[in-house]
Amino acid sequence: MNTIPLDYEILRLIWWALLGILLMGFAVMGGNDLGVGALLPFVARTDEERRVVINLVGPTWEGNQVWLVLGGGAIFAAWPALYAVSFSGFYLAMITILLALILRPVAFKFRGKMKDPTWRSVWDWALFVGGFVPALIFGVAVGNVLLGVPFDLDGTLRASYTGNFFGLLRPFALLAGLLSVAMLVAHGAAVIALRTEGPVAHRARLYGRLAAIGSILLFAIGGIWVTFAMDGYAVTSVQDVLGPSNPLMKTVEKVSGGWLSNYVTHPWMIAAPALGFVGSLLAFLALSARASKTALLGTTLAIVGIIATAGLSLFPFLLPSSINPAASLTVWDASSSHLTLFIMLVATVIFLPIVLLYTGFVFRVMRGTVTSTSLGRNPNAY
Repeated sequence: MNTIPLDYEILRLIWWALLGILLMGFAVMGGNDLGVGALLPFVARTDEERRVVINLVGPTWEGNQVWLVLGGGAIFAAWPALYAVSFSGFYLAMITILLALILRPVAFKFRGKMKDPTWRSVWDWALFVGGFVPALIFGVAVGNVLLGVPFDLDGTLRASYTGNFFGLLRPFALLAGLLSVAMLVAHGAAVIALRTEGPVAHRARLYGRLAAIGSILLFAIGGIWVTFAMDGYAVTSVQDVLGPSNPLMKTVEKVSGGWLSNYVTHPWMIAAPALGFVGSLLAFLALSARASKTALLGTTLAIVGIIATAGLSLFPFLLPSSINPAASLTVWDASSSHLTLFIMLVATVIFLPIVLLYTGFVFRVMRGTVTSTSLGRNPNAY
């Protein structure tokens, strides 16, 4: 144990931060695919326009899924208890997301097989479902984490989940889902506005402005809800940050306004929600001024700020339990072993830069405006 150069506490904090970074990476990279898909039937009215929009994400969506795979892998390797409880408790929600995501490659491949307008319209709406549904359910999941999830652990740390799929659709969770949709639609609109022209870009700026304003309003309502109408969670016993991963070795209580305590203790954390508001406002103003690159920067900052707000509010909790708060999973008691975290960190230091370089190369190659003329010169266009 003494041969590991980083102590257990530091490794747990690093992996908590890495999990947040991977989730942000998927929301930014994969989120533009989801946002573009959700906007497809609305910003593109003709078949030619829809082909233009589809070709914004068709060549890159598979690479963007790497961030989702990395996030799931990080949870499995670094936070096995979180993986076990969340993937079993949210099983139907996860299956719904996967089915919706599966629609996208099928639609990409089959849409162009026939020129029949009805055939193509069906696949266009399949792309809408493949964008809207995952964006909504990911947000609903985060909302449920803030509310607390109905699970318990027995003496052998075996988890039992007492909820169901429809139980996830609570008002605050639905609000979080709509916020997720709004911020990703704004992000997708910024991508469309940046890489298209004419009526498609004009409609994208319109929907993007509406989504950016929606993000601001929903984020503000969520903040008010958390402050005045929701109990948070607080650890009421001393936790050994170097101790074994056993969630039952602590006591936890529900506390009014508990999710605000970190901001009181560490005022610098207020930068996260501020970034969420400033990014959305910047996106709105930039889309209004037709400054598409600035709008994309704004939506990216908004996504980072909103996700960081959720993570910082929850810390040190990863998954609070609503039926037995003492069973809640935290950064200090739900991780893999000291050695496992270190080995995984070494692997991440080696392979994550490769992913970043590959992603940067692909987007550099695929940069530029997509038009119906450019599609005519490309035999591989969708």
